Amino acid sequence: MSETAKTTVKADIAIIGAGSGGLSVAAGAAQMGAKVVLVEKGKMGGDCLNTGCVPSKALIAAGEAAEAVRESGTFGVNGHEPEIDFAKVHDHVHDVIAGIAPHDSVERFEGLGVQVIQAAARFVSDREIAAGDYRIKARRIVVATGSTAFVPPIPGLAEVPHLTNESVFELTERPEHLIVVGGGPIGIELAQAHRRLGSAVTVIEADTIMNKDDADAVAVVRKRLEAEGVSLHEKSQVQKVERKGNGVAVMVGAGEDSRRIEGSHLLVAAGRKVNVDGLDLEVAGIDYDRRGIKVDARLRTSNTRVFAIGDVAGGLQFTHVAGYHAGIVIRNALFNLPAKVDDKAVPWVTYTDPELAHVGLSEAAAQEKGVEVTAVTFDFAENDRARAERATDGFIKAVIGRKGRIVGATIVGRHAGELILPWVLAVQKGLKVSDMASIIAPYPTLGEVSKRVAGAYYTPSLFSDRTRKVVRAMQYLP
Repeated sequence: MSETAKTTVKADIAIIGAGSGGLSVAAGAAQMGAKVVLVEKGKMGGDCLNTGCVPSKALIAAGEAAEAVRESGTFGVNGHEPEIDFAKVHDHVHDVIAGIAPHDSVERFEGLGVQVIQAAARFVSDREIAAGDYRIKARRIVVATGSTAFVPPIPGLAEVPHLTNESVFELTERPEHLIVVGGGPIGIELAQAHRRLGSAVTVIEADTIMNKDDADAVAVVRKRLEAEGVSLHEKSQVQKVERKGNGVAVMVGAGEDSRRIEGSHLLVAAGRKVNVDGLDLEVAGIDYDRRGIKVDARLRTSNTRVFAIGDVAGGLQFTHVAGYHAGIVIRNALFNLPAKVDDKAVPWVTYTDPELAHVGLSEAAAQEKGVEVTAVTFDFAENDRARAERATDGFIKAVIGRKGRIVGATIVGRHAGELILPWVLAVQKGLKVSDMASIIAPYPTLGEVSKRVAGAYYTPSLFSDRTRKVVRAMQYLP
């Protein structure tokens, strides 16, 4: 159909992409009275619902259930090697997706007053996009196309069947030996989940695993992975891959350090690439590069009528960041408020066992920036609830700046993702360590670790010789 034959639609906001960020903008704007058009060429809900956060956490939960059976002997319960029906694990994962899907569905958003167009979109001018049989003219346009799995140019990879996060959840038979290329959060989460579900698992990482996190915290996760039988090859470069019967062989290293690793399945988890292909961003005067669309602090592109949010904006690639971006865009686009992104308190969690959560500055990052900080730790082994649950692996590390200001925290241990929230608030609001130390924490809870690590900050001065002298002197007062 020619451009002139397309049906013209006028809107206050047109959104390209129905993932987390796009859906949040659409729902918020429509309920505030704006005329909204939402364009999506794939599945509603985007990567997070269909091939990312939701299915991965459902698979992890299945792995946790299997591991609980194995470890139950510790509690006097009949622990044994569980029998795993991988087809039913697959059904569980997709049942979870199906349960959430109605919230992200076309029907729900049309019920909110959003016009949903299921087609690929591209820019045809600086304020117009074409999608299917429609040409959409909008006062503001939001690009929320997300990212997809990056497949590196490894020799032989194109000729070998391989999985990514977009296909691994379709498996109905358990991999006999899963080789994972990439030791970032996605690769490590899926490696541990599959190991717990009975697969042999090998991880190959060119650097160290989870290299963006606190090294001390990663060491705790690494120890658990190795204890569970995950084979880790760190600082190892993949040279090529090839078929091996019905499976795959991966050549790692070079010279005397070269190794050949054979497996039944290959999972590529080597990072993400932003989805900009086919959008014709140049037509709208929008600057971008391989890292994403370039935006200012208000998430405006070089074409100030167009915003970019979430993964495609080239920053931190988390669903919760896309949701946060949505709020920034709504304030800018609907109310013309100069709302700006502040990412100093963006948390992230890797959902291994133990979990690893972080917010703000790490100790290493502070040192690199020349920021004077004090790092204080408290071990889960000293927490009574962790002892009762036999979950003593891990610690909390608080990073304290000048005048006792909390600038960051890392937690590795059971439920670290839940425990990080008060530290997110502390970093966001500029709270002091004294604020955390003075709270009343219910006993016995894992949450006590936050109060205890804050209290540990004061231990050197509180129990010093100077304090003892002051206390003794005070006893002579009437």
